[in-house]
Amino acid sequence: MATGELKEKIISGIQQIGIGVGNLNEAWKWYREHFGMDIRVFEEKAVADLMLPYTGGQPQARHAALALNLQGGGGFEIWQYTQREPEAPKNKIRVGDLGIIAAKIKSPDVRNSHSFFKEKGLSLNGISVDPVGEEHFFVRDPYDNLFQIVKESTVFRDEKKPTGATYGAWIGVSDVDRARKLYSGILGYDLVVYDEEGRFEDLSQLPGGDNIFRRVLLKHSKSVRGAFSRLFGPSQIELIEVKDRKPNKIYEGRQWGDLGFIHLCYDIKGMDALREECAQKGFPFTVDSTHKHDETFDMGEAAGHFSYVEDPDGTLIEFIESHKLPVSQKLGWYINLKKRNPEKPLANWILKAMKYNRVKDKS
Repeated sequence: MATGELKEKIISGIQQIGIGVGNLNEAWKWYREHFGMDIRVFEEKAVADLMLPYTGGQPQARHAALALNLQGGGGFEIWQYTQREPEAPKNKIRVGDLGIIAAKIKSPDVRNSHSFFKEKGLSLNGISVDPVGEEHFFVRDPYDNLFQIVKESTVFRDEKKPTGATYGAWIGVSDVDRARKLYSGILGYDLVVYDEEGRFEDLSQLPGGDNIFRRVLLKHSKSVRGAFSRLFGPSQIELIEVKDRKPNKIYEGRQWGDLGFIHLCYDIKGMDALREECAQKGFPFTVDSTHKHDETFDMGEAAGHFSYVEDPDGTLIEFIESHKLPVSQKLGWYINLKKRNPEKPLANWILKAMKYNRVKDKS
């Protein structure tokens, strides 16, 4: 089945969460050491010339790398401006502010992960429980980005690391029900794990965490499918709406790629079907690399098509239709994803062979 014949989109899972940083090499080293993000899918210095709605109307030079952790979950797209100074949020990010508040990181053993980060001397809170009693905790990177470590037992390749990778995100919204038209209606997070309103003890140690919130945790009722579904695995989205203060917009007055969580990206097949669905449901593409239609957008070692939509509060959701997988750059081993059944997962041994793209730190 060719991609162009798809009558509906296929979502393989969260491909990555974008993180704007001031120094890519420094940040990536930290993410390798603490989150095991040591598999290089691509690394490229180029000009971002298709994101003009979000880069001040001007093409912007950048250095970007997509890194994975083979224990499973989505990756990190680590992103640095190279010809302008990236801006930090204008205000301290508080729980309930509009945008991506935290990245969720999967862990097979939350207590073991907490001990690991504690030994590293990181800024973290104690282990607490969510509204349904699941243990989790929050930790910060050196750049003040917040990560929630949550229990998820699925492991793609056991590398004895304390965590896997991206498992979802905390997203601040002004109206949960309106936001669900995108997150449940298009992205497929249709299963409500909890929907609670009040003050929450597990948020009390976070900035703004003593406010009154509506919290809705969403998962998929059906397993993801497609080429990378076994690697990316299941994911969850937590929507949080503050009830007793006016939230700030995290990216107000700043550009895409500035410091912090810049987008949440999904690996998909069927871009044409997705474009039509998003338009019909009120979330038209705001960026669309497929204006060149059959041409592939070159991302260095990787290639494909990409697009963006905004949630009702302007948070950016990216979609990437991958055309080429760099299994091993050293061996020149690439897989053409356009010529395979889009519903069939890639063989585990192929994805595990990406270990040959591992970046190792010098001791």
